Amino acid sequence: MASRARVRAPELIGKGGWLNTGDRQYTLSELRGRIVILDFWTFCCVNCLHVLDELRELEEKHRDTVVIIGVHSPKFVHEAEHQAVVDAVERYEVHHPVLDDPELATWKQYAVRAWPTLVVIDPEGYVVAQHAGEGHAHAIEKLVEELEAEHGAKGTLRRGDGPYVAPEPVATHLRFPGKALLLPDGGFLVSDTTRHRLVELDADGETVRRHFGTGERGLHDGGPDEARFSEPQGLAVLPDGRVAVADTVNHAIRALDLTTGVTSTLAGTGRQWWQGTPTSGPARGVDLSSPWDLAWFAGRLWIAMAGVHQLWTYDPENATVRAAAGTTNEGLVDGPAAEAWFAQPSGLAVSADGERLWVADSETSALRWVDRDEHVHTAVGTGLFDFGHRDGAAAQALLQHPIGVTALPDGSVAVSDTYNHALRRYDPATDEVTTLATDVREPSDAVLVDGDLVVVESARHRLTRLRLPEEAVRVAEQAHRTQRAATEIAPGTLRLDVVFQAPAGQKLDTRYGPSTRLLVSATPPELLAEGSGAGTDLGRDLVLADGVTEGVLHVSAMAASCDDDPANEYPACHVHQQDWGVPVRVTAEGTPRLPLVLAGMDEKG
Repeated sequence: MASRARVRAPELIGKGGWLNTGDRQYTLSELRGRIVILDFWTFCCVNCLHVLDELRELEEKHRDTVVIIGVHSPKFVHEAEHQAVVDAVERYEVHHPVLDDPELATWKQYAVRAWPTLVVIDPEGYVVAQHAGEGHAHAIEKLVEELEAEHGAKGTLRRGDGPYVAPEPVATHLRFPGKALLLPDGGFLVSDTTRHRLVELDADGETVRRHFGTGERGLHDGGPDEARFSEPQGLAVLPDGRVAVADTVNHAIRALDLTTGVTSTLAGTGRQWWQGTPTSGPARGVDLSSPWDLAWFAGRLWIAMAGVHQLWTYDPENATVRAAAGTTNEGLVDGPAAEAWFAQPSGLAVSADGERLWVADSETSALRWVDRDEHVHTAVGTGLFDFGHRDGAAAQALLQHPIGVTALPDGSVAVSDTYNHALRRYDPATDEVTTLATDVREPSDAVLVDGDLVVVESARHRLTRLRLPEEAVRVAEQAHRTQRAATEIAPGTLRLDVVFQAPAGQKLDTRYGPSTRLLVSATPPELLAEGSGAGTDLGRDLVLADGVTEGVLHVSAMAASCDDDPANEYPACHVHQQDWGVPVRVTAEGTPRLPLVLAGMDEKG
């Protein structure tokens, strides 16, 4: 057994307490003898949701030796509310204990810099590995098997039931519904997201007509009692009358024929898209990544591809898909579609005149739009770390993680301002933002019905009909920045090191050229005098410009590794990737080195 670096694991601290433990509070010493995996996550983050799904198989396979603990570490103010964390744990079917850490106390103790981050603690209470981003489940499973063998032989491994206690189920017609569609007869089709199905309701928004899907997570076509979905979200009518469904966790676009009740698959393979895989081609042969909403615009079905911060399109004429806007870098950059940056686009709507595709860009708390020439514009929002509830001129107005947008007949748009529990309105004619309604619990979508708005109140598990007010609601102004502390860096040259150690039994895959990639940029761009751009080395010297004292470093890293077994002609290969947005402040006392752990341990730190 190769020796590995070990650091004593800090204690788990969280002011919000523990969930999924039957009200019991745990310390690390009580978990001694078990392999503990800490999952630092926040429920706004689609990459964190990907990791939850990656861990499900490992969690089940090693249930008697491994304890996964979600450490909920909020970005947005809303995510620091305890009830919101309780809701998220149920919404995303988190079947392990969760520590609610609203003040980021444990995040700071473990020097975490990104969502998501996984930390592995051995049965003797030492940190033995850290991984940022997605794609690490295979490496962690290998490590778990090593730790099981090592500590089983030493007598320090304790097997048995874990601390997870399932909460009591709640009976409601809908459970955390996502999006809604108005049907020709006045009824509604709703994505019943947490129950993995679609529900057809009467015009009252309450009476259930039909269900589509078994209610069990899966990817299977067929009739209402055969089809399976996995956390479906967006809905849009296709020219042939079928309803396209963004089947989010299946990474697929499905189609429901309301006449026959049959669901089929239009696009996606069921696998998640990774860097280096095709971005266009036959729809059933190209991987997708967490499609969240859909809209028919300019002769194609547009897809809010939240998982890779892009917009894609599906063309039913030739059954193909392609990436249409966004670079996969996370941030807020306007311009030609191929050069624009998005951050988890989650809501789409076509303007009343058909000339704009409105986009709720959730992680930048922004309202964006795409014109018919495929240029991207921002109406409201400034970037990843500024959010709040402020009305007035669009240039200074603030939203908080909106995930729905609805076109209104006068050319304005209603925004489901999800984490403000509000419905907002942006009017392009006046370039003003107002508030239409408050106390709508985590609104995720709204549809226009006879001049009223029917809002999907996701956290109240219902549709709510609201009359559009003649005057805006007055709301006390709130402005926030993420409570993540800025990293203090020294002026001059900053050494950036992305730490990556190939997992045991693997080596870097260099068969087709360099196996690593590093992309660096900054907001504002003037922060960096030298060092921005793409390269293949995971270390780089960045030269900070004089006179710029704070900003955000955007770092995107990728590494590919393959099983290192000469006897295997077709070794399995794996992609490890992560995007960091690191708030920085330039000070004389700051550090001259910025380590970001992609996989392994920072032995220079």
